[in-house]
Amino acid sequence: MHRDLDHPSSETIEERKRAVFEAMSERRKKHILKKGYDQWDPFQEPKDPIDIRKDPTKRTTQQLVREFLQQHSSENYSNAYGAGVLEMALGLINNDDKCRGMYDFACWYSKLLAASKESQGRPGPSNS
Repeated sequence: MHRDLDHPSSETIEERKRAVFEAMSERRKKHILKKGYDQWDPFQEPKDPIDIRKDPTKRTTQQLVREFLQQHSSENYSNAYGAGVLEMALGLINNDDKCRGMYDFACWYSKLLAASKESQGRPGPSNS
């Protein structure tokens, strides 16, 4: 008799299902019977975990925030600053319109300041 363990017969599945059901507490059995024994699947595959999102540089939000904050003096930022960094990192990785807009504005404003300083003969803004 050939047995395929990856594809058990419907009789084998029903035997296993009944064995799992019989091993349960009365309270759990009642819950399953209320929803319907035929619809209950004790062998259901677990759901996939949420994928860990990464940016184009293959970094996670946590990695981006840690790298950014390590490159900036902790004396120059507060908890609110760190929260803003985290919010921006999450928003940019998730392609959130609000964060995209804030990022685009910050880039535009940085260029505007640099051009203004250049026309006055002073260096532009620094990133640290």
